[in-house]
Amino acid sequence: MTGDLFQKCYNFKDADMVKDMGIYPYFTPIESAQETEVYIEGKKVLMLGSNSYMGLTFDERVKEAAIEAVKKYGVGCAGSRFLNGTLDLHLELEEILAKFLRKPEALLYSTGYQTNLGVITGLTNKDDYILADKMDHASIIDACKLSFASTVRFNHNDAADLDRKMGNLPKEAGKLIVVDGVFSMEGDIAPLDKLIPVKKKHNARILVDDAHSVGVLGDTGRGTAEHFHLEEETDLIMNTFSKTFATIGGYIAGEKAAINYLKHHSRALMFSASLPPAALGAVKKGLEILQEETWRRTRLWEITKMMREGFQAMGFSTGESVTPIIPLRIGDMFTTFKMRKMLLDAGVFVNPVVPPAVAPTDCLVRTSFMATHTDSQMQFALDTFKSIGKELKVI
Repeated sequence: MTGDLFQKCYNFKDADMVKDMGIYPYFTPIESAQETEVYIEGKKVLMLGSNSYMGLTFDERVKEAAIEAVKKYGVGCAGSRFLNGTLDLHLELEEILAKFLRKPEALLYSTGYQTNLGVITGLTNKDDYILADKMDHASIIDACKLSFASTVRFNHNDAADLDRKMGNLPKEAGKLIVVDGVFSMEGDIAPLDKLIPVKKKHNARILVDDAHSVGVLGDTGRGTAEHFHLEEETDLIMNTFSKTFATIGGYIAGEKAAINYLKHHSRALMFSASLPPAALGAVKKGLEILQEETWRRTRLWEITKMMREGFQAMGFSTGESVTPIIPLRIGDMFTTFKMRKMLLDAGVFVNPVVPPAVAPTDCLVRTSFMATHTDSQMQFALDTFKSIGKELKVI
């Protein structure tokens, strides 16, 4: 039947085919908290697919803070920040986050995805240009599509290519460079020390998506800008609460004029329900713990070193990763799905990455780690990867 909107749905068979093969890897129901070990179908499994880098998702202090916020404020705000949905707790957390990142002001959004969507579309218009790294997160790419600005993509982490492409743009036009601080699939870091000079040369602004960086990079966990000692030169820092801060939400931090403009022009903020009290309480307590318990960041990097060296010694390719996100290059999609299933059956949960996120011949298994993982858990993981890697002949 032609003209039926649902025809594409009826024609979509890829997922069913993979399900029939018994290697479908998505929407796996987890029956417990997102700790270092989780339960799937009643079986204990080592979690190597979580973004809870500091291991705070089940911390009793964070849970209690969320509960206390609910007791005082209820379970929701029943409105947008723009109208009736701003609590004093929102303002308090924004002030704390701005101080933490050494920026004048911060603004909360309901998710990290919405943060990028709201900031990029809110700040740019039809006369502006967005310069986006080709490996930027989907939320950035979607924001570029929704913005009236023109988007120019530059080669991954290539400051020279960025410089060339910015040189072809009108000098009088507004320009926003947008990069991930840590790229979520590759585990490599945006070279701010090379990008910032290009920004200055072309009178542009830069937004750094620090979703995978805050808590992880920098001497005190402030993220990519602190890692490069370029905090003052980094105009906007975005972060999500779904990684280090173990809940949901997001924020942007920057100068007062930019934040004030977004409060009155960012549709994703103005027309979305505001962040619920439980998340606000959890983030506030999580940030306190992050700053007080510096051992968490130290431990995370110890684990990262152990696992990267272990994977490489076996013969796995870990690409350009230099962070607690360590991808293992597998090859084709079928082998990647099969390896993920075999690992799960053996007691290790990982995430597969396949097209369109990567090329069809460059599929990978993505591992990520928590500060609360133990040495014995990591050794079990290495032994399991070695056994299955050899069985599948990927090492």
